[in-house]
Amino acid sequence: MRKITIVLAVVFLVSAYSDLAAAKPRIEGKTVTYSADGVVMKGYLAYDRNITGKRPGVLVVHEWWGLNDYARKRARMLGAMGYTALAVDMYGGGKQAMHPDDAGQFSSELMKNFDTAKSRFMAALDFLKKQKTVDPERIAAIGYCFGGGIVLNMARQGVDLKGVASFHGSLAAVTSAKPGMIKARVLVLHGADDKFTTPEQVEAFKQEMKNAGADYQFISYPGAMHSFTNPDADQYGKKYKLPLGYNARADKESWAELTKFLETIFKK
Repeated sequence: MRKITIVLAVVFLVSAYSDLAAAKPRIEGKTVTYSADGVVMKGYLAYDRNITGKRPGVLVVHEWWGLNDYARKRARMLGAMGYTALAVDMYGGGKQAMHPDDAGQFSSELMKNFDTAKSRFMAALDFLKKQKTVDPERIAAIGYCFGGGIVLNMARQGVDLKGVASFHGSLAAVTSAKPGMIKARVLVLHGADDKFTTPEQVEAFKQEMKNAGADYQFISYPGAMHSFTNPDADQYGKKYKLPLGYNARADKESWAELTKFLETIFKK
């Protein structure tokens, strides 16, 4: 009887361990290549291998530094949430900036030549839609700083996305949204103490969204500076004498808002 009890206990423990292992995400993260206007782009794809079938896809657009470990980390976090995420390469060839001067040059060149930026974004969107783990009818995009400005401008231009979310992103419009043009739901997660964005720009953005009839939400975090979600922001700010700063509370709360946002827009 004792042997039977021990055997049953072992079977139970093995079964419980197997269930736990199956429940824990197994994130597949890999560098992928695609092209835009003849330029090779090096993105980063992440998804949970434990999930079968198609799921919503999320594009992640990097800060002005380029596609680095921070953007890849956010892609893996989205993968663990049950999405397939593609960290987008906006600069081409996986190019990264090592100094703010270079970052400013790379990002401003794209914003001045927005047709190129849009082409690269659309190439990434098309690539994501073709992945076997992705439901091409349920795609969103999120962006950080420079990337936040990119996704907001894609929404302004009527790109067909379920939603876009900007974290401490630029609010400036390449072309102001026309009434009825914005198809995506819009979420802006903003640092109230962001020195790169003026109160007048915030009000102008809100008025633009209202005039365009956009379904948008603007959340401002008191005490949060530019780049408030990036743990390296303090280091960057000190090294380059820039008004940047990490804010753990705002980081946590803004990610929780994104979680709710994605759940809402992806409901069938």
